[in-house]
Amino acid sequence: MPESTRLIKKYPNRRLYDTKTSSYITLTEVKQLVINHEEFMVQDAKTNEDLTRQILLQIILEEESAGMPMFSADALAQIIRFYGHAMQGMMGMFLTKNIETFVDMQRKLQEQSRAVFGEGKHGNELWSQFMTYQAPAMQGLMSAYIDQTKKMYMHMQDQMSSQTRNLFANFSFPGYAPPGGTAAAPDAKDKS
Repeated sequence: MPESTRLIKKYPNRRLYDTKTSSYITLTEVKQLVINHEEFMVQDAKTNEDLTRQILLQIILEEESAGMPMFSADALAQIIRFYGHAMQGMMGMFLTKNIETFVDMQRKLQEQSRAVFGEGKHGNELWSQFMTYQAPAMQGLMSAYIDQTKKMYMHMQDQMSSQTRNLFANFSFPGYAPPGGTAAAPDAKDKS
């Protein structure tokens, strides 16, 4: 663990202890560390097991339960269906890359807004108003991005299917008939 990473210990009583401030902290304060881009690690006080992901998921659960959820029930169900699926790793990478792209886009927009509206409270208010009026345009951009991503994914899937067919075209599998072909006869050993 890098020296700059803040260590938070989780005790059996479910309390979180911030070793930097030598005090107990709440999940809300951990959320603030995330918002402030502070590097931290949550560790089980007894076993030293890394619990950071569990705590982050707990924060997401609380955020999803209160106010305006980010994920629909359908989106959550789709994510759950990918667990244990052959494409689980790809789905995780896909979500991570898309979130990184979205965050990068948001950062660039904020930099542009600072250049136009200036820093400080007044600039932030103007930025909020601007984004309120631009919401339909932003949704259109996101829809176009998602459609493009879907097309790229479908193209990649077609390429993988084609490569798999080409790879296994010269192999014969008992009982399998390639498209337009005949099933391979079982080996003499298989007749018993």
